[in-house]
Amino acid sequence: MTQAKLPRLIPTGTCWCGCGKETAIGAFFAQGHDKIAEAALIAAEFNGSVPQLLHAQGYGPGRSVIHQAVEAGVWEACPERGCWYKGTAQSVRTHQRKYHAPSPVESMQNTAPTTRNS
Repeated sequence: MTQAKLPRLIPTGTCWCGCGKETAIGAFFAQGHDKIAEAALIAAEFNGSVPQLLHAQGYGPGRSVIHQAVEAGVWEACPERGCWYKGTAQSVRTHQRKYHAPSPVESMQNTAPTTRNS
């Protein structure tokens, strides 16, 4: 499925959550206000229910929003064999460091200098 073409939005210098605060150049939200706006939208439009939001968009147990994000190319799957994790590129890198990084002992074994007998 292809992603619908979204309009190009231009930051206005005022936070888009509606608080009226000024934003940094190129930012739509004051720091942390993107999550506030997201929560307020879900509260206002879906009575605070993420399942209702997903259902309204056609997602649920029979149609995975995670799979759709990967298919649209905006999320990616963790490349580790057998791993279920999917997210943004940065999120996957963080996940890999946290859950798939070699143990400190393995790291030391892989980087320990070798000695030569002459």
